[in-house]
Amino acid sequence: MLRFTRDFAFEGTQAQQAIMESAFGTVSKEYQSGKIGYYNLPNKSLSLVGEVEELLKSNSLLSSGAITDIAVIGIGGSSLGIKAVDSLMASKNVNTRKLHFFENSDPVNITGTLAKLKKESTIFIVISKSGGTIETTSILKTAIAYFGLELDGADSERVMVITDKGSSLSQFGGHYGLSQFNIPDNVGGRFSILSAVGIVPLTLAGYDTQALLDGAGAFLTRFFNQDEQHLLEKACFIYENSAEKSINVLFSYANDLENLSKWYVQLWGESLGKINIYKKNVGLTPIGLVGAVDQHSFLQLVIEGPKDKTVTFITVEDFENDLTIPDISLKHIEKTDFINGNSFNTLINAQCDATKESLLQSNVPVDSIAIDKIGEANIGAMIIYYELLTSLVGAMLQVNTYDQPGVELGKVILYKKFNN
Repeated sequence: MLRFTRDFAFEGTQAQQAIMESAFGTVSKEYQSGKIGYYNLPNKSLSLVGEVEELLKSNSLLSSGAITDIAVIGIGGSSLGIKAVDSLMASKNVNTRKLHFFENSDPVNITGTLAKLKKESTIFIVISKSGGTIETTSILKTAIAYFGLELDGADSERVMVITDKGSSLSQFGGHYGLSQFNIPDNVGGRFSILSAVGIVPLTLAGYDTQALLDGAGAFLTRFFNQDEQHLLEKACFIYENSAEKSINVLFSYANDLENLSKWYVQLWGESLGKINIYKKNVGLTPIGLVGAVDQHSFLQLVIEGPKDKTVTFITVEDFENDLTIPDISLKHIEKTDFINGNSFNTLINAQCDATKESLLQSNVPVDSIAIDKIGEANIGAMIIYYELLTSLVGAMLQVNTYDQPGVELGKVILYKKFNN
């Protein structure tokens, strides 16, 4: 269960109601028309879970129990969401297959990750919506060479692809008879975590992806039944204050939430930083912080720096870990003894509360999301919450939330550098 609280003023004026109704109408049309596919994934991807469970039986490597590692080769929307779920659930699922991520052109990282893997115990999942992502194809070639993968023979079950139907990567998979899963054409990469992009590797790893989809679907249904009004109000507040408060900080009080923040940064930045229909440059800068670590760095800027930020806190009410601070008094640092006997769960959430109060006293707009316990259903709800929020703010800013012409420009320039 997720609890949402708001500590910023929202009057609900007639003008604000009109903004919210217009944005709700826009996303409702997107949903009903089927043109934007992520809305349908919580239901549509349920069949994928069954397909992957069948693959676990039919693939001789997986069914034999030989596979303990899954190498995911993909970047951006093809990896960030998977990492977010995996980071949150790995400590709770000790018997899952371990996911490894190849997502950057950094040669040191690639070499180090390759060295952690053994061919005999690894399967490789290559993910690219377009099929021609340069980082992904380059790392795929490197893995083939490093492990001596025989795609047209002994290793055909060891490699699978996730891509758009008919893409170059799809044709590659078809040529070698590899297992293949397709991404719906109307689902963009950064909105694709609940498609095959996330469901296939996470199910193979051993996570409860049906619960992930059910959690997302339940929140989606409540939203379109107008039972999550706070989401519209938050979007409206962000939009109305976007000129003066253009930086949105996600302050997550758990280390395992860090990759969720990274996923949010891509989703928010790539979706909303655009030229709108009035030819005006608009957008909101996302920043992901981890508490309590970043209380000792970035918090100073938020409190006494420019008042151009809004902050969302995410906390975990029950970490399901009873680690307690020992009742020990140490000479010269007795002033910290007041915390003795308390759990670290209590401490980190008290630190969050204190930080929140300090921001409120400094007139920084704040809202909060409290997760009762980490689980796949709650993670699914968080994913669809941020996807819906992004669509709503995009509708209010009057941008195309789902394209990324700025990113494509960089790809064109890179291609030219190697093809002159």
